[in-house]
Amino acid sequence: MAAAELPSFDLVVATVDRADQLGRLFASLDGQTHQRFRVLLVDQNEDDRLDDVIRSYGALPIERLRTPRGLSRARNAALAHLEAELVAFPDDDCVYAADLLERVSRRFAAEPALDGLTGRAIDHVGRSSSSWAAEPARLTRDNLWNRAISFAVFLRTAVVRKVGEFDEQLGLGSGTPWSSGEETEFLVRAVASGARIEYDPALTVTHDEKAVTDSLGAREGASMGYILRKHEYPKRTVTRMLIRPAGGVIVALAQRDTERARFQLDTLRGRLRGYRS
Repeated sequence: MAAAELPSFDLVVATVDRADQLGRLFASLDGQTHQRFRVLLVDQNEDDRLDDVIRSYGALPIERLRTPRGLSRARNAALAHLEAELVAFPDDDCVYAADLLERVSRRFAAEPALDGLTGRAIDHVGRSSSSWAAEPARLTRDNLWNRAISFAVFLRTAVVRKVGEFDEQLGLGSGTPWSSGEETEFLVRAVASGARIEYDPALTVTHDEKAVTDSLGAREGASMGYILRKHEYPKRTVTRMLIRPAGGVIVALAQRDTERARFQLDTLRGRLRGYRS
């Protein structure tokens, strides 16, 4: 199938406080082998720091939107402007391989019943966290936890419209303790609606792994707990999600890794806090 016949993309990019990193993303988009895309750039800065980088990539089709801070809020603002057949949500500090959009679009073109694809994160030397699932799978509400991350999620626009908005209680800038996991919660609803979404570990997006900190464990743990409670996951699932970090504390202490033990403990506390919310 010729590139001109492949599905088009709207790339929703929420950005705040960054310019150089956004330039790297734009450079990777400029080099895509499939050029049927538009960037919906949701600028949450209170100044014009992005003017220069936008001018530097004047050949890119960029529609600039403005919203107050909040990742889910930014994405929701962009949803009203969707026009393409497919939607993706690249972070402002990630990098796409030159053939990524072409590979994704060809997969959707070849499988009309496919509603979404997810991939995994790698760092700038190609390494990936061991937490990622190794084998392809269809997403379910029970297995999606280590098979999706926002900047490697690709969905048909029809599915996005059916699912609705992102939960603004979740995500960076939400003002709540559960300031991550907005894409996970969205995918839980998408799967519940009957959407067929496939995880393909061969689809990768470059994004440095987050540093392991106590605050990260508490934030991501609280978000998971919130999602488990909101979507009424069974007690056996909740118990399993609490046992894992508890076991992680024990293993880390046995290895005398106090930093990792603190992270696992804060993750456990976060999950309890989010679930009790």
